[in-house]
Amino acid sequence: MSPSRLHFAEGDFLRCRFALSPLWETQEVVRTLKRTERHGYHAPWLRRTREAAGRLDLGALWLLMPWRGHSPDWLCPPPTGPAATFEEEIAAVRAADPEAARADTARSLADTPGALESARGRAWLADPELMISELADALEEVWHTLVAPDWPRLRALLEADIAFHSRRLAEVGLGGLLPEINRGFGWHAGTLTVEYRGEHERHLGGQGLVLMPSVFIWPDVVSTFEPPWQPTLVYPARGIAGLWAEPADRAPDSLVRLLGRGRAAVLTALADPASTTALAHRLGLAPSSVSAHLTALREAGLLTARRYGHQVLYERTPLGMALAAGGD
Repeated sequence: MSPSRLHFAEGDFLRCRFALSPLWETQEVVRTLKRTERHGYHAPWLRRTREAAGRLDLGALWLLMPWRGHSPDWLCPPPTGPAATFEEEIAAVRAADPEAARADTARSLADTPGALESARGRAWLADPELMISELADALEEVWHTLVAPDWPRLRALLEADIAFHSRRLAEVGLGGLLPEINRGFGWHAGTLTVEYRGEHERHLGGQGLVLMPSVFIWPDVVSTFEPPWQPTLVYPARGIAGLWAEPADRAPDSLVRLLGRGRAAVLTALADPASTTALAHRLGLAPSSVSAHLTALREAGLLTARRYGHQVLYERTPLGMALAAGGD
């Protein structure tokens, strides 16, 4: 591992933001399928999607994912906002400048032995507009086949990570938060050091930093994008260990005895953040009953609530997680 260093100036602290990206998760799904060291937490998903994944031609995308080296930034640029859709992001990919994409791709191909001289590599560099179309089509197929069916679950986990770290940012500030996010992050005197494959140094220059959790990036981190893209720090989201666990059909008896049947059912059902309406539908209970149980659990310190758009989403606190796990 070599350290990457991101240097903050005064104005950068005011331009740090959280984001999530369905396009990024789509790219990382492709990378995860190739790298067995990433499979541990995702074994249930890999088993479930093996047949569908086997029907995809991923060779073109894998060619631009060297183990050590550069992956093209134009193919998965940092998200422009916290709630970008896949359709918006893939449209931006399709609108990439062909000559800039060509230069970016050539740099990536150079990091994979033989890729520049391959038939596909030569064809791409000769016709970058065709290259953009082919790669965007490939990503779109991966999205619809492997990611979109599970996107509500993935998005809920990513939103929960952002909500948690936003609260911590308010409590401890950026210098306190960054080392908490990942053990490979260090902070000293306005410089963020990231342990990563390959040395890199960048002064943020007033652009600030995008902090982006990812489901499929574990155990890696990505420390930045090249100019002109906004500097971005991608890190493994909290809670991926339980991401693919199926929710219990009913609350364990020990939890029922402790909390009562209704509250235990609500706590058990909150494996992912959810709204009152979603929980009521999931449990077959009246929304007013679910609301009362949520209020009681929140007052007991077992849940937190946060507003996302027009919805209020509830999620377990660490105490609620421990209690639900103990019940299981």
